[in-house]
Parts: sequence; structure tokens; C-alpha cells
Amino acid sequence: MVSSPHEAMHRVFQQDPTLFARVFRTLGMPVDDPVAVTVLPTDLTETSPVERRVDTLLRVTGKEEESFLLAVEAQGRKDPAKPRAWAYYVTYLANKYALPTVLMVVCQDRRTATWAAEPRRMGIPQCPTVTVQPLVVGPHNMPLITDPEQAGTDIPLTVLSAVTHAADPDIGTILKALSTALRGVTEDEANAYVELTAQGLSKSRAAEQWRNLVAADLSFFTSPLSESIRDE
Repeated sequence: MVSSPHEAMHRVFQQDPTLFARVFRTLGMPVDDPVAVTVLPTDLTETSPVERRVDTLLRVTGKEEESFLLAVEAQGRKDPAKPRAWAYYVTYLANKYALPTVLMVVCQDRRTATWAAEPRRMGIPQCPTVTVQPLVVGPHNMPLITDPEQAGTDIPLTVLSAVTHAADPDIGTILKALSTALRGVTEDEANAYVELTAQGLSKSRAAEQWRNLVAADLSFFTSPLSESIRDE
């Protein structure tokens, strides 16, 4: 069963498909803002009855009309079978779309992030035919956004910061900055990010902090979380 944090870790890139560019730059990878980003179907199943589905798939077009694919995977724990699935995703997408493919894996804890970042070589030791080494995003390299003004300049990145730092001692400060920043956007935008954040925090201790902040700072919104708080 897919967990709420799993969904939040990749769906924030669907909510704002240009977020990847700011994440890349945060990680020291120079990239221009894209001209266009298209959210593509995530079903990678062929005629085989085994279902294969990437979490989020984006087609990115740059200023010079060069394009590449960005496959975003959320990973909540170590899974020995997952690297083989990642290799399938990357090779299948490169073959189907004839475009360079980047794999980004989003994690919520350092142990999983370290594991995910290891290069996996498919083949025999003398001849590793395919090597998979994803770009890993997690608490080890995402910024702690604790200033409301900074949060207001990039709310999607702040949501990602909160989700990846759910277990951090400073999570309350991040959430306060986010709830303050959300007062400056439209209700529809705020509702979407309130729910994504709630999903990402799930059953962590920070989830209750977020509920309290939503009740105090964003009580005038009508997101499902806000409505459930009012009903209590």
C-alpha cells in the first residue's frame, strides 16, 4: 500500500513541475529555468502482466529546445529489489522517448538516502553493462527553510524541505515559516500545499505540530485538513 509520505515526496513535483530546477541548483547543478514542463503518464507496463509504474514523470524542455525526462521516485526505506526497477525505468524511458533520462529519488532519512545514492552496476564484474546512480534528495542535502520571507519566495521548495526534514529537531520552525508564507497565496494554492505537507508528515510527531499551525494560522482556509480540524 502506498503511504501518504510516499505520495507527498513526489507529487510536489506535479504540483509545481518547475520545482526540479530549483532543487538542481540547490544541489549545485547549474540549470536554467525550463521553457516548458509536461507531466507524462507514469505507467511503464509493456505487454507483460507485471505492473511497472514510476511515481512522477516530467518532460522538460529548455531554452534551446533540448529536452530530457525527469523520473521522480519516492523511497521510504531500503529495498534490494528497487535498483533493478530503477534500471528498467531509465532504459525503458530512454528507448520509448529517445531522450536523456534523469532519475531523482526523494528520501526522508539519511540511511535510505545514502543507500539510494550508491551506484548499481548491472552485469558481471568484468563487464558492468548498465550503471544506475540516481540523484538523491533528502535531509542530507535539502535546505532547512526557517525564515517566512524565504519560504514565501518558493513555497514548493519549502514543502519539500518540510517533508524531507520531518524528523529534524527544527521541523517546527520550518512548518511555522511555511504556514506564515501560505497566508500570502491564493486559497487553492494554500489548500494544495497544506494537504501535501500533511501527507508528507503523516504519523510523525511533526504532523500534530502542522495541524496546530493550520488551525491557528490558516483557519480561514477550506482544505480537507482544515475542515477535519474544525469538525473535532
